[in-house]
Amino acid sequence: MTSTQNSETTPAWCIYRGTGHPLDDIGLADLLPSAPPWRTFDGGPLPEVEVVPEDDGETDRRLGRKHRSALHVDPHEIEMVNAAIYLRRPLLVTGRPGSGKSSLAYRISRELRLGRVLRWPITSNTDLRSGLYDYDAIGRAQAAATGPAGAAPGGTEEELPIGDFLRLGMLGTAFLPRRLPRVLLIDELDKSDSDLPHDLLSLFEDGEFAIPELTRAARRAPEVEVFTADQDQRARIDGGRVRCAAFPIIVITSNGEREFPPAFLRRCLQYRTKTPSADQLAAMVTAHALDPDNEHRSRLIEEFVERSRAKGAPPADKLLDALYLATSGAYQEDGESWPRLVDALWQHLNSPGA
Repeated sequence: MTSTQNSETTPAWCIYRGTGHPLDDIGLADLLPSAPPWRTFDGGPLPEVEVVPEDDGETDRRLGRKHRSALHVDPHEIEMVNAAIYLRRPLLVTGRPGSGKSSLAYRISRELRLGRVLRWPITSNTDLRSGLYDYDAIGRAQAAATGPAGAAPGGTEEELPIGDFLRLGMLGTAFLPRRLPRVLLIDELDKSDSDLPHDLLSLFEDGEFAIPELTRAARRAPEVEVFTADQDQRARIDGGRVRCAAFPIIVITSNGEREFPPAFLRRCLQYRTKTPSADQLAAMVTAHALDPDNEHRSRLIEEFVERSRAKGAPPADKLLDALYLATSGAYQEDGESWPRLVDALWQHLNSPGA
């Protein structure tokens, strides 16, 4: 293990160290232990060349460009993330808004060099299929009628490659067979319809799903190339089924607004975030390179912590907002506008139902 991963506070068995500092000369393939026999998957075909999709800049936007010190990492976070990686189980992360739940997925991906995070944001209208794939049946019918290249005008849909009209979603892309796992963020699952957690059970247990449009055409087209959720990328699907080889690292976030079914919870490991300490907030500010020597930083962090104790913590990113304004010249020692501005940024988030 490289020196950048060594830590007196982190157990030796841990692959994920919690700092977000990328692995150096040792890759994840050399560190990742074999899956338990009951969580081993044999999906294929594996790509001839394992391409790690490049991060799209979202990781730096969420985490900043600098890495955390091991002193600012919750040991329980490290334990639960590594347990989820070892056991090939989803990790359900619960906590108040702004406590860093979603950022955990980006920290894992950056540290383990797994590329772009596949983020699946959940709303009340989200269903399982929307996460797995989208099939443009109307577009295919219209293309057949107008006679694109490769098909005669007035031809049939069967003359058109079905894969040109099918795109895997974030969830479906995460379960494509690969040698290394993808990081999948299922964001705010508690916003979903009550059926979605139940619908995810088979996927989490079996590591595979079928695409009916492809299984129906399997005799005619046993191998189909489809688009994925990664830009300009395609993947081959055999027999209309997608089955993973490396179970994805799944981070599921919840604001704690609802209870999940026992059957769903049995398939997940669970971790609850903690309110950031003053030292952790200072480290977050430093990671985003917000003038670490600015005279107002310590004062604002102290005020943020005190307000959190008295009224409940606002999302931590609101501290970044206030610091940015302060370092941009909005702060005035004797002015009345600054306290009013800070209240507008922080106080309303503590109201009931916010």
